[in-house]
Amino acid sequence: MTPNNGRFTALQRALHWLMAICILAMLFIGVGMVSTVRPDYLSLVSIHKPLGIVILVLALIRLVVRLTRGAPPLPASMPEPMKLAAHLSHLAFYLLMIGLPLLGWGMLSAADYPVVVFGIHLPSILPHSNGLHTVLWNLHRALALCFFALIVLHLAAALLHALVRRDGVFEAMAPWRSGRERRASGDR
Repeated sequence: MTPNNGRFTALQRALHWLMAICILAMLFIGVGMVSTVRPDYLSLVSIHKPLGIVILVLALIRLVVRLTRGAPPLPASMPEPMKLAAHLSHLAFYLLMIGLPLLGWGMLSAADYPVVVFGIHLPSILPHSNGLHTVLWNLHRALALCFFALIVLHLAAALLHALVRRDGVFEAMAPWRSGRERRASGDR
């Protein structure tokens, strides 16, 4: 099954919006973690670690779905530089959605901290090394900031397509059907 009517499949849209909520929550929890030394820190960490693994699993599922079901074509009227930016930003999203949780898991492994998800202790993926932990922590933090910037650009692009260009790009991932689609199908 491939996307039809210029829209992503219902599964693709559901994964997109579920992951958007998880990733935004994760970024804000991460900011809270690095900006506090209060007892809240441990509570935030206890949410951050399993949520990262959930995001990793969802990202892998989403990647498989994207590779098997494809995506609706971008509008022919869209300038080529915008199409290139769209493709590169989606590539960056997948790299970060998969890479950041793996970096976090590796960072915790290098620090010899357990990663527990829903009561399951995940194995270490890297050997214990304080130096490696420091490098991975700095990389994880820097890439999280890049991810935040990419999300801001993504939101700006979504608003551009929804409010200015009105070219159907936003509607392709919107969780609701547009008025045009409802009228075409006879719904009100």
